[in-house]
Amino acid sequence: MIDSFRLAMLYMAFAIVATLCNILTQYVCSYLYSGDFSILISIIIGTGFGLVVKYILDKKYIFQYKTKNVGHNRHIFFLYTVMGILTTFIFWGFEFGFHYIFETKEMRYLGGILGLMIGYIFKYYLDKRYVFKVV
Repeated sequence: MIDSFRLAMLYMAFAIVATLCNILTQYVCSYLYSGDFSILISIIIGTGFGLVVKYILDKKYIFQYKTKNVGHNRHIFFLYTVMGILTTFIFWGFEFGFHYIFETKEMRYLGGILGLMIGYIFKYYLDKRYVFKVV
């Protein structure tokens, strides 16, 4: 088991990686498509990509969790996603809130980053207790 400080630093680094993947994906989506619902579409796609990246990193390096088979991995990813849905409301609240208040994409991204930071703190504790628990 890794010590608490190293765990916190690793988790923070992975949160930054997943956040960058999320925001970069949003940026690329917005660049490729600027029509109806483009902001919503880019946020959903960015969220999904960030979720998959973070799941892979958390499972392997943070919780050092090994799934038994593909079905078990699918079940664990489902639980991880459910916990992610709860914290996504925090993230989206900040991102949409900053977009509404400041009306610029830069401030929307800043709101998204702040929301992700807060959401990841909650997500760690939810994942530790409900997803990657040792039975």
